Amino acid sequence: MSVPYETAAYEPPDSPESPEEHLARLLGRALNSFELPDEAIRRLDCALAHDGSLHSAHHSAGLHRETYRHTWLLADGSALTLWELVHNTAPGDEPQHEVYVDEEELRTATARLPLPPDTPDFELPVTVQLLPPPTLRNVYVLDGSADHARRLLRRAENTDRPGAETAALLATACAHRITQAFGRPSRAGRAGLSFSLYEHAFLLGDGAELSVWEVEHTVTPDGRHMCEVYVSEDAAREAMERRAAQVS
Repeated sequence: MSVPYETAAYEPPDSPESPEEHLARLLGRALNSFELPDEAIRRLDCALAHDGSLHSAHHSAGLHRETYRHTWLLADGSALTLWELVHNTAPGDEPQHEVYVDEEELRTATARLPLPPDTPDFELPVTVQLLPPPTLRNVYVLDGSADHARRLLRRAENTDRPGAETAALLATACAHRITQAFGRPSRAGRAGLSFSLYEHAFLLGDGAELSVWEVEHTVTPDGRHMCEVYVSEDAAREAMERRAAQVS
């Protein structure tokens, strides 16, 4: 039995949702969202795009059941799909929403519904329209990235370190990578100083990339290592030259 798409329980929002909003709305209405694996939710924290579509439906004798496919494009170029089951077979006829991580779980849940067995489902061809993955400059690691950014900025001792606006952006980081940049200050060799320069590249929740630059050096009264953080490589290298000039 074919059912027009408009009659289904799923109603796309009037304005485009972000991947995070789409996920929050899905989990907020699902009665069993607490059963989803933590790993799946963690991976979805860095979704760049999403698509939701009606997959199949069953309408008979006042009862209905629809399934929806929700797919997210992740930062590493892979995709993750959640399956939503919507039905009115519970007492009170109010639509019930459930969500599952694979089709096998979905089929098991669907088989438990008290629907007449003689009415066939109809299925729609699955067409997932996701934006192509962005070209990322770095391969990132998913490992406490927002906390890493917070600790990096906290240990920076320079007064011109990144400010509140950069800190707010880095608080949304979901992945990061640290790369050492080579090339000593022109005066460093003569002064016998220790300088290291690192790029801390972060992947933000909206898919954007943001880097800050860490300078470690020993131009301190007691020779201890000092950390400074700058918003650009040029600013970091200029700071290294200034430090080297202090003792050359």
